[in-house]
Amino acid sequence: MEWKGRNVLVTGGAGFIGSHLVDALLARGARVRVLDNLSNGKRENLAHCEKQIEFLEADIRDASVCRQAVSGVEYVFHQAALGSVPRSMKDPSTSIAVNVSGTANVFAAARDAGVRRVVYASSSSVYGDSRKLPKREGEEGKPLSPYALSKAMNEQLADVFRRCDGMELVGLRYFNVYGPRQDPDGPYAAVIPRFFKAYLSGEAPVIYGDGEQSRDFTYVSDAVAANICGAEAPGEASGAAYNVAGGRQTTVNDLARAVRDAVGGGPEARHEPPRKGDVLHSAADLSLSGRALAYAPSMELPNGLSRSLEHYRQAVGAAARS
Repeated sequence: MEWKGRNVLVTGGAGFIGSHLVDALLARGARVRVLDNLSNGKRENLAHCEKQIEFLEADIRDASVCRQAVSGVEYVFHQAALGSVPRSMKDPSTSIAVNVSGTANVFAAARDAGVRRVVYASSSSVYGDSRKLPKREGEEGKPLSPYALSKAMNEQLADVFRRCDGMELVGLRYFNVYGPRQDPDGPYAAVIPRFFKAYLSGEAPVIYGDGEQSRDFTYVSDAVAANICGAEAPGEASGAAYNVAGGRQTTVNDLARAVRDAVGGGPEARHEPPRKGDVLHSAADLSLSGRALAYAPSMELPNGLSRSLEHYRQAVGAAARS
């Protein structure tokens, strides 16, 4: 598909995944508008392209802002969300308000503006307590956290808008996305940036539980590629949510060793009790996303960690100097 000159909106475009998606769309010649309230996102993620985009600093919980943001837009990439399972356990109402009410505002605004397609971020957390491996679309369990519930509700909302209004919506179930620009600071930082920060600071990273829990880690460029695939896929692909992953199961213990190897050494990880709401094992079946979206991951975990290293060196160094 030709992107040159097309008007697109990226909600959460100043965030980790969203800013990489903005880069990819600009590289394809799209005219990009970003909507972000900067609660998670950072202006510096877009500093290199700020003159090429239109930026709206506002909240998706404001329906009038969403209507303004989608005006004249053909495609919406909805990345804005309040992430983190532990944060949702501590403050469930805010996670639900942002992730569900905010998404409803985005979908309704897109419908009313006649947007051609919405590609939205879902999560592997929708598989909940299902013990089946690999995780396949249609084999979801019960959510284990308010965050997981909010993402399941997003998929249900998308189905309602599809059936009632004929909208084209494509959901992407991200599996543990990582890479440059992912924040290593704060109590809700994801596992890979936490491990990088610890090892680069000469500290032992914390593993919750015995570390034999497993994840399917996805490099950010693969997540971006999935968004482009979701927008370009034929019409029959709309109306569903698809797995987006790296395609390989890795234990947290093995991840810690891989990050330590990438950094060049460090102490052994220390263990603390498991956290509520965490899924025990996660590995994606990518056959459906491969068929429907032509999605195929291209980045192996060791290479992705190597590509992320310099970002974390700079981030940890800047924090130490401040």
